Amino acid sequence: MTQTIKLTSKRQVTFPAQLCRELGVKAGEELILEKRKIENKAAWIIKPKKGITTKWFGGLNRYAHNQDHDMKSIRTSIGKHTVKSSE
Repeated sequence: MTQTIKLTSKRQVTFPAQLCRELGVKAGEELILEKRKIENKAAWIIKPKKGITTKWFGGLNRYAHNQDHDMKSIRTSIGKHTVKSSE
């Protein structure tokens, strides 16, 4: 299926209703644009942002207090707290 959208002078576009239904997005929701190479040509992939969730990160907040945020420090902190919880 091919759809055409028009870019206004304010760089805004209106997506066809059918495309929005297929993407599962409504007015005000965000989309992610991702540039990929397909058959050696640049192509833009559009996908809904709402499908990407990071809610589980909130469960790690207690481990991050007063800690460095490099990956080694994060893993060490989580490991220490996990061992304490298991004992």
